[in-house]
Amino acid sequence: MNRKWWKEAVIYQIYPRSFYDSNGDGIGDIKGIIEKLDYIKELGIDVIWLCPVYKSPNDDNGYDISDYCGIMDEFGTMEEFDELLNKAHSKGLKVIMDLVVNHTSDEHQWFIEARSSKDSEKRDYYIWMDAKNGEEPNNWGSFFSPSVWEWDEKTGQYFLHLFSRKQPDLNWKNPVLRKEIYDMMKWWLDKGIDGFRMDVINAIAKNWSFPDAPRAEHNTMKYVFYPQYYFNQPGVHELIQEMNREVLSKYDIMTVGEACCVTTEMARLYTGEDRNELNMVFQFELMEIDTGEKWKWDIVPWKLTVFKRIMSKWQKGLHNTGWNSLYLNNHDQPRMVSRFGNDKEYRVESAKMLATLLHTLQGTPYIYQGEEIGMTNVKFDSIEDYRDIETINFYNIAVNHEKIEPNSALQSIYKIGRDNARTPMQWNDEENAGFTAGKPWIKLNPNYRSINVKQAMENKDSIFHYYKKLIALRKENLTMVYGDYTLLLEDDEEIYSYIRELNGNRLLVILNFFDKEPVWKLPEGIKYKDARLLLSNYEVEQEEEISEIKLRPYEARVYELI
Repeated sequence: MNRKWWKEAVIYQIYPRSFYDSNGDGIGDIKGIIEKLDYIKELGIDVIWLCPVYKSPNDDNGYDISDYCGIMDEFGTMEEFDELLNKAHSKGLKVIMDLVVNHTSDEHQWFIEARSSKDSEKRDYYIWMDAKNGEEPNNWGSFFSPSVWEWDEKTGQYFLHLFSRKQPDLNWKNPVLRKEIYDMMKWWLDKGIDGFRMDVINAIAKNWSFPDAPRAEHNTMKYVFYPQYYFNQPGVHELIQEMNREVLSKYDIMTVGEACCVTTEMARLYTGEDRNELNMVFQFELMEIDTGEKWKWDIVPWKLTVFKRIMSKWQKGLHNTGWNSLYLNNHDQPRMVSRFGNDKEYRVESAKMLATLLHTLQGTPYIYQGEEIGMTNVKFDSIEDYRDIETINFYNIAVNHEKIEPNSALQSIYKIGRDNARTPMQWNDEENAGFTAGKPWIKLNPNYRSINVKQAMENKDSIFHYYKKLIALRKENLTMVYGDYTLLLEDDEEIYSYIRELNGNRLLVILNFFDKEPVWKLPEGIKYKDARLLLSNYEVEQEEEISEIKLRPYEARVYELI
């Protein structure tokens, strides 16, 4: 058991634009975060992760950075950021920043200089290629637009962008560029931040031969989205090891890398404690459990046995080698209670059950703002109400190219669109949920009058207070953090149950994932003298025998086996 502060921490992710607006312009800001630090502290949080607050034209809500050492005008000033950092630290809260270095904005000074001339000193900071037979260099498809290539009229070449055409990819083969990035990272770390969440960090090395992507039979699109050529390419580990050697190893910080398309074997390379790369990665295998064959918007039903198999594979796969990040939603994913729970009749019960899962597995839990009060997905009537570039791009392709009915496209957006997570934080039942005195940058979820922080804090049985108990229990019980994981009832399609064990201490977790009332039976071979109930989301008679339990809808129980 190699104890580290970041293994024992609980992280709270803030999407600043939607968290709290202090000045009435409809956009959340740094002063708004400062005002809510006591709320975050009361929950029991150790670390705040800020989504990008850097200067940006906001083509992709801040993930298109035009100045790494400046604060976005809408969010405030560097002096206010320094105040946030100091006040957070004074309350015992650490702060980690988003590090977005796969790409910049096309309005970054580097790119402005790079596209000014083929002879520019910054030209090689980005990836440029000549046309091929009068067209793009290859058929790669982008996340946010049809092609990864954008023609630059002035210099007569294409530049690469895996995401928006306003997000040109950086050329990590260039050592001068890498030094600039490392210097920028050290500038923030010397300021006192406590680490980085690294955006698509496993994409910084490309398939540098840029071959055409193979085309599936059903794919009629001109451009092919083929992540196998974008992620986990040869050389990526050497680049991250260099970053660790030059920057990360010199500070007591935490690092978590967003890493699409990784297997457990790959994740062990990124996070292995002897590898000198990262502390953790965000992997997406569970996030693809309801994805069909065609694209993420092709949504299929998911099965609990598959869910358990994925979670167990990662629990076992990184045990004693790397470390897991535990999350069920974030700024890029729909609300977890809508996706994996029941956001209607059993919203409270299922939100508590899912929280119990996240905080009783081995790894570091990440709470996304609003999760702790059970915020849900939103259903806007029109595509005009959505702001997310990925969502709008999908809708246009679906309706105009795939000839999907507009209402059918909206149904997919309701289930999986990123704006589900980006509606403003619901602070109270007053106008605009107490988020802003002005017009919010995106509409609120209309259920804020019944789902909000004020109501949750006043009700001792709320999801918020359950989170407080859960987080406190984890801090008191190292078995929840470091214990071995043993899955029970592997083939059960309704119950997820497992044992965590450390130095003879055993915890039993029982989770009913649906609205039926299945019977949980103690598997053979598990011996105990007594079982002490530590936490549950229903009232439980203490003397109840645990060898056989009829579970209520979305019931969660955590026992200590003695």
